[in-house]
Amino acid sequence: MSSSPEGQDMLDALAYNCSKLSNDLWEATGPNEKRKLVAEYLKSADRDSKSIKDFSEDLDWFNVTEPLSFEGSLRGKIVVLDFFTYCCINCMHILPDLKRLEHLYSIEDGLVVIGVHSAKFENEKNSANIRSAVQRYEITHPVVNDVRSSMWRNLHVQCWPTLLILGPRANPIFVVMGEGHFDDLKLYVSSALKFYKDKGAIQSHALPINLTTNLVESSHLQFPGKIACISGPSDNDNPIYAISDSGNHRILVVNSEGTVLHRIGGRKPGFVDGDFKKARFNAPQGVAFQSNDVLFVADNENHAIRKIDFENKQVTTVVGTGQQGCDRIGGKSGRDQILSSPWDVAVYRTKDLDMSFHSDETRVPQKDVVLIAMAGIHQIWALFLEETIWWKFRKYSAGSCLAIAGNGREENRNNIYPNNAAFAQPSGLTTNRDAKELYLADSESSSIRKISLSDGKVVAVAGGDRNPLDLFSFGDVDGKQFAAKFQHPLGVAFNSKDNCIYVADTYNHKIKKINATTNVATTCVFLEDCGSTRTFSEPAGLCVDPTGRYLFIADTNNHQIMVADLSDMSIRPLKIKFNAQLAESADHPGDIYVYEGTFKVLPDGGKVNLKLEFGYLESNIKLTAGAPQRWSLALPSDAWRCDTMSGTINSLNDGLTLDVVVPKGSEQQKPVQSTVNFKLNLCAGDVCFPKEFQLGLNFAHDVTGASAAKGSLMVQIGRKNVVVSKE
Repeated sequence: MSSSPEGQDMLDALAYNCSKLSNDLWEATGPNEKRKLVAEYLKSADRDSKSIKDFSEDLDWFNVTEPLSFEGSLRGKIVVLDFFTYCCINCMHILPDLKRLEHLYSIEDGLVVIGVHSAKFENEKNSANIRSAVQRYEITHPVVNDVRSSMWRNLHVQCWPTLLILGPRANPIFVVMGEGHFDDLKLYVSSALKFYKDKGAIQSHALPINLTTNLVESSHLQFPGKIACISGPSDNDNPIYAISDSGNHRILVVNSEGTVLHRIGGRKPGFVDGDFKKARFNAPQGVAFQSNDVLFVADNENHAIRKIDFENKQVTTVVGTGQQGCDRIGGKSGRDQILSSPWDVAVYRTKDLDMSFHSDETRVPQKDVVLIAMAGIHQIWALFLEETIWWKFRKYSAGSCLAIAGNGREENRNNIYPNNAAFAQPSGLTTNRDAKELYLADSESSSIRKISLSDGKVVAVAGGDRNPLDLFSFGDVDGKQFAAKFQHPLGVAFNSKDNCIYVADTYNHKIKKINATTNVATTCVFLEDCGSTRTFSEPAGLCVDPTGRYLFIADTNNHQIMVADLSDMSIRPLKIKFNAQLAESADHPGDIYVYEGTFKVLPDGGKVNLKLEFGYLESNIKLTAGAPQRWSLALPSDAWRCDTMSGTINSLNDGLTLDVVVPKGSEQQKPVQSTVNFKLNLCAGDVCFPKEFQLGLNFAHDVTGASAAKGSLMVQIGRKNVVVSKE
């Protein structure tokens, strides 16, 4: 279906005018002149633009309770249409900019951001998959699944991402293509809001916002991205596994039974170094062990490489500033080197090519190099942990991080010279140490490729197309090299025992394997205990255990780690288990006051709506004005959930409401306790003092319980005591 000439002319003219405006703004001498230029531009843009067609009526919407329309709820709003597809790394990059805009200008102020999902891959047309992506990327503005890309074609949109800014009658006034334009976006939106407010055209009504949630409540994981493995410290020790629990912004280290040995980071995103409780990540992806004591993490949305030291229980940032960059060369060290969406890491041990050692082969030192799939700029980078001489006897200083393959253009281009090759959003890495090769999942070209770790030569393995500019050659076909077809693969793992590259064929919801010698790809079929074939949902990460028998799979949208036995193709879930010590969120000082009653839910689980009211035991006690008043909730395990786990109290008169989701249990098990931990600052007359205590709450499974229970407690606070009673 071709684009309409009217839509084509409109967007082309708008793009031309915005380009001219951008050039004028570049030459402007200050903010006042820029605002005047945009105000003058808006006069003509408003006069000349016509309203665009409304959304089709049969589309699925997310984060709202009802469809939105330009003639209805969007009238009187400045609307930013974000044309995106959820696989696109550039589309991911602008999400923080859109969040910043929404923090500056609310819906009531007159700004509405709408994600118009216009799929590249067939898999991305599925609303259930879009729902998962909305949750995974924590998108809070309305999103519509334009499943037939009708609006894309009507407006003649040509690339992802494209931002089309509409006036209050759905009239196009600005268009911005690509990423990295926040300053222009802010200027355009603020100017448009002022321009139309002065005309009385902006309306302050709210919208029916309702954030999309549909996570698996019984899982400890949320959108696990990658998994890595290493043998135990001795031959008798079991291997250990690192899981990037991306949706929970943390790293879990488990044994082969799923028992959690370390939990690093928290459920809220952040960019903090420190001990395992203090450290914070932001949607971490790739993980790779250097040794039993060191794990490297591709901290994706922090645009950083982090190092986890298990001996000292510390997390440090080894590369990255926390901000996205566009450097395609690199060469700096540590936090001086800016990165762009590192998606996976692999550690490769190479011989140092210092010629002075070549007379005695036994003296040639081994140096570890961290290889990085830099998805944001379509390159492969390397972090040199020690001073190393590598390809063509070039010397790299310790701590330096730089591009080693890929010119930064988004293509599927192979070449004997690594800097002349090009990749398309590389997202998975694995090494073949014997062959000295790096295999990579090149997601946007839907291909598996390899790099020689001896000289950097880049060649095809399977999938994609011979034409380096064709990034739409995808499908679901077993076969040899280019005859094989994948759909946006994100993960790879090499198994030296069978000489196969295992592939997380993400958008085909399959695991495939490629013979590393013949380049023939075939689909793996795994059987569950019930005899049915395992169905995956966008699996993204793989690793093979040291024996080569077991394949561990991050089944991302199913929120599970699956373990496949390659000897008989059976498969089972890895059940994540927290021990009692790790189940405690932190050490909370102060006395514990337990409410003697029990909140009962049905054996199948349920939700408890708990309201806490506060009072004082002594009349002269009050909260210290201006001092922090904090609370936090500690639940028995990660299977339990509460939308808000911590916060502050401004006034005891406000009370506190907690909606606790209790997982499935058994009548036979004992009541389970959770605690609300308070760190308050009080004053009694002229004397001020801290007050720390815990409120213990008992929950039980019982047939007499409810699927939605309610409770209301009175918590009276004194200098030396706390009294808890039913209100």
